[in-house]
Amino acid sequence: MSKIDEVKEILNTLRVWLSLIFGTVVVLTGTIFNKLENLELGTVFWISIIVDAVLIFGLMMITKNISKKTREIKDL
Repeated sequence: MSKIDEVKEILNTLRVWLSLIFGTVVVLTGTIFNKLENLELGTVFWISIIVDAVLIFGLMMITKNISKKTREIKDL
């Protein structure tokens, strides 16, 4: 496998993970707002907020890696 094919494969995998995590963030954020409207501010609510924040941080890291791999393809 050539270097460019390897980088493209990694880039595609990162894009799949980006889509999955983004979908999870959307659903989880909707659930958080639903719990907030119903004033269900228990443990699940706070854990959901923490998980949502971690996933958003993960989205930023994946986006950074996608940008890096895209530049790497340009250099090849």
